[in-house]
Amino acid sequence: MRRIASYRKYFLTAVLALSLTAMSCSPLTSVTFGAPGVETPLEVAKVAPTMTPAPTPTTLPATALEVETSEEELLVNLYERVNPAVVNIRVIKRVEQTATFVMPDEFYQEGQGSGFVWDREGHIVTNNHVVEGADEVEAVFWNDTVVEGKVIGTDPDSDLAVVEVDLPAETLHPAVELGDSDELRVGQMAIAIGNPFGQAGTMTRGIISGLGRTFRPGSSPFAIPEMIQTDAAVNPGNSGGPLLDSEGRVIGINTLILSRSGSSSGVGFAVPINMAKRVVPVLIEEGEYQYAWLGITGTDLTPAIVEAKELPASTQGALVIEVGQDGPADEADLRGGTETIEIRGRPLRIDGDIILAIDGTPVQDMDDVIVYLVKHTRPGQEVELSILRDGQERKLTVELGERPDSVGR
Repeated sequence: MRRIASYRKYFLTAVLALSLTAMSCSPLTSVTFGAPGVETPLEVAKVAPTMTPAPTPTTLPATALEVETSEEELLVNLYERVNPAVVNIRVIKRVEQTATFVMPDEFYQEGQGSGFVWDREGHIVTNNHVVEGADEVEAVFWNDTVVEGKVIGTDPDSDLAVVEVDLPAETLHPAVELGDSDELRVGQMAIAIGNPFGQAGTMTRGIISGLGRTFRPGSSPFAIPEMIQTDAAVNPGNSGGPLLDSEGRVIGINTLILSRSGSSSGVGFAVPINMAKRVVPVLIEEGEYQYAWLGITGTDLTPAIVEAKELPASTQGALVIEVGQDGPADEADLRGGTETIEIRGRPLRIDGDIILAIDGTPVQDMDDVIVYLVKHTRPGQEVELSILRDGQERKLTVELGERPDSVGR
């Protein structure tokens, strides 16, 4: 995966093109580091049988041209309403001399991404990877106003960041409305506005092509759950820009793409807006966001593992592979595996506890554990785990800790 932010190096007067490559987790191939709710407002009416009287002009069924015109008007109106909220983020990083560049003591790397106005207090939301390590940040608005920005909060685990600018409230145009990413459906219209390849104010559209995806941002060991997948074209420079529904509501923040070439291949991903609703206000107030931490490494309970453990075929849950020493799970006596066997050519410890539910919410796989902890818990909170150990169901109470900077889940 590759980050959507695009970069250029400046060395003396020569300009060298660069592209940021994201980590390789299942690797975020591109960074653009790229829903049950809104029904498509356009439908083609069925044509009445020929034996019925011809309809009057006011009841004529919509033609393909009429539908296309209606959609065109929808997109034009949406763009005119939302584009003033979209911002081009430009960053400059000072890079120390390397063996390749031996003349100056330092040179500069310029990058860019997108963002959008969050409120009239001058807060702009973008991706963490867009501004990570930046020495200078500029915000370029739709009317070509350019102002210096200050990064006031970052969260690598959600790949979100907040940039603050000093502008009069009346000159700022916050995003019209924030949507509800928990109510999205596959097939809904998805619209991206951003600055791909530095082309400000670019709109693309497609559909939500998948939901519930889990990916790990390049600078974090923790995964982002419930990401939105879209085929709307997002490219380097779209990182941090809004993903919108057909009503112009922000439903996600474009973050990464899967691509071998570094350009859009029709598979982009966005951080869900409901995660931003939780994280961004805390970043504005405190500069960072703390997640609850269970302190385990686990995996899905696959049919092969179920068979190897001689469990009923219908058993679902998350298998605990390892428990971090002196972590929350360890303190609560949750147990990892000690016996290693080979399953399909892969060594795996399968004799650890199986998490069946958290606070009564069923767990089908490891993603369910991540989602529940991110959405419903904070450090210091107690949760009740329903587990399966040695064929017997048990309940454990765990007081959750704070995520460390790097370690398992």
